[in-house]
Amino acid sequence: MNIGAIGSAAVGQTLGKAFLAEGHNVMLASRDAHKLELAQWLKDNPKGETGTFREAAQFGELLVLAVAGQGAEEAVLLGGKENFTGKIVIDATNPIDKKPPVDGVLAFFTTLDDSLMERLQRLVPEARLVKAFNSVGSDFMYKPSFPGGKPTMFICGNDAVAKQTVTDILTAFGWETEDMGQATSARAIEPLCLLWCIPGFLRNQWTHAFKLLKL
Repeated sequence: MNIGAIGSAAVGQTLGKAFLAEGHNVMLASRDAHKLELAQWLKDNPKGETGTFREAAQFGELLVLAVAGQGAEEAVLLGGKENFTGKIVIDATNPIDKKPPVDGVLAFFTTLDDSLMERLQRLVPEARLVKAFNSVGSDFMYKPSFPGGKPTMFICGNDAVAKQTVTDILTAFGWETEDMGQATSARAIEPLCLLWCIPGFLRNQWTHAFKLLKL
């Protein structure tokens, strides 16, 4: 597939490289197509392409939204709402506020009655959003290796076919997937980011992932 990765920070770069490794075509995008991070990523990944948010949104058959949560809606608008229509969009964003953490706990600008994913789905109602990759650090997004086995990626979204496509991607990336239902469930999945970050802020321990155990 052609993958449009919207966001050139660590998450976008990591997932872009991962999709390249799996044989896909990737365009990594930033607001500024001449950003140094893009040039360095392209140098390190010569099979990839770089561009603006709009160019990546047009390029991608599947899109990855990997920007800071506060800029997510603006990134969609810059990409062109029409370029999201009908496409699967992996939403890796988290609604993290600019406030510093308190006792290791970050603040969100959303509430438990509405998630960032739901806001994005309302902004582009014809897009097929799937929440994924928001509850682990970028170092472990591709081929994670833990003594306890494959970690669990929690996903949700309103489109069953889109979720199956993302599940297949996660399987190829080395994850087991747990489908938690409709987009409403992002209200529970997004706060996993807060939980994941606490050991990091308190003990500088960032090398972990979640695992769901079932009978």
